Amino acid sequence: MSAFRKYIEKYSKVSEEDWQIFLQVFEQKVIEKNDLLVEEGKICKYFYFLEQGLVRFFTIKDGNDITKMFTIAPDCFTSKLSFRKQKLAQEGIQALEKSTVWQVEYKDLKILSKLDSWNTFIRQFVYEVDEFTEKFLMEIQTETAEERYQKLNERYPRIINKIPLKHLSAFLGIAPQSLSRIRKKLHENRKS
Repeated sequence: MSAFRKYIEKYSKVSEEDWQIFLQVFEQKVIEKNDLLVEEGKICKYFYFLEQGLVRFFTIKDGNDITKMFTIAPDCFTSKLSFRKQKLAQEGIQALEKSTVWQVEYKDLKILSKLDSWNTFIRQFVYEVDEFTEKFLMEIQTETAEERYQKLNERYPRIINKIPLKHLSAFLGIAPQSLSRIRKKLHENRKS
């Protein structure tokens, strides 16, 4: 869990005593490629730290599989509303490659909520997620699919090729053929 501790300590200092409590409530789990961590229509019972791997958030609408977001290790994630309110998830979360997570059950949050280090971490993490979401929504409204693809490629060059074309194109809101044309155009531009 050293990667997890390092991640948390970007936001909050964790004493050895607090860390021992983290170790008691978090458990490690290996998720195989394409396995679901959260099923749409079921309650999300865990908050996750993604130590290694790649997951996608998706929903099925009118029979279409729509990718909403990706989480790339190292990072934390959950089905936010489902987990917080213990209601049915409006999304699924799927591993796009073999992944390692550390998970804590909802019922164990009471233990963590007594720790200042956890509360500081969660508060700072939620601020960061909210900031990211606001920026992401602005990009969707003001940028073309090509511009958003370029940004993704710049931010995550080693990951973008691991994401299946159908999921990446659904995330960008374009047909797979259009994404193929964008990739080809950018590749040709780099050559010249």
